[in-house]
Amino acid sequence: MKDIFSLIDFSAPSHEVAPQLIGAQFFVNGVGGIIVEVEAYDQAEPASHTFSGPSVRNASMFGPPGRAYVYRSYGIHWCLNFVCAPEGHGAGVLIRAIQPTQGWDIMRERRGVAVERLLCSGPGRVGQALDIVHAFNGRSLAQTPFKLLPAIAPVDVVHGPRIGISKAMDLPWRFCLAGSPFLSKPLSK
Repeated sequence: MKDIFSLIDFSAPSHEVAPQLIGAQFFVNGVGGIIVEVEAYDQAEPASHTFSGPSVRNASMFGPPGRAYVYRSYGIHWCLNFVCAPEGHGAGVLIRAIQPTQGWDIMRERRGVAVERLLCSGPGRVGQALDIVHAFNGRSLAQTPFKLLPAIAPVDVVHGPRIGISKAMDLPWRFCLAGSPFLSKPLSK
C-alpha cells in the first residue's frame, strides 16, 4: 500500500486536497475510521479562521502543510483541520465526519452514545470520539498519535455548499462520500 503522503500533495490548495481525503482512513491512537465528509477553507474567503491573517489561535494553519490545526468550537468541542497549501498561506480541510471502523467501544464511551452513525457525524463529535486535544495542534499528520492511510478502494465523491457558516456559503467546498449514512447532514446542492 502506498503512503498517503506520496499520493496527496498537502501543499496544494485546500479545495483540491479535500476531495482526495474522502475514503482515506484516519486514526488517533488506533481509534477512527474512514473519512466521509470534509470542508475546505482558504485565507482568501471570509469563512476561514485565517481570513484576517495570522494570530495566536490560527498560527498552525499557516503551515507547514500536512499538520493538524486544532481549535475549540463554541468553547465546547475540539475540531480538527488538516493544514494545506504552501506554508504561510493559511488554508485547511475540516474533518466533518468519519465512518467508524476501529475502536467503537472507546468512541461509545467517550461520546456517551451507542448508535454507530452518531459517533463521528460532525466535527465536534469527531473531536470527542477520537479524543482530539489542543496538544495535537501543529503536529505532523505523519506523526504519532495520528495514522493517515489511503482509501482501500475507489470512492464516489460528491460536493456542495459548506454548512454551519454564515459567510462564503456559496462555495461548493463540502466534499462527501456519496450515499454515506455517516455524514453530519445530508448533502444539498
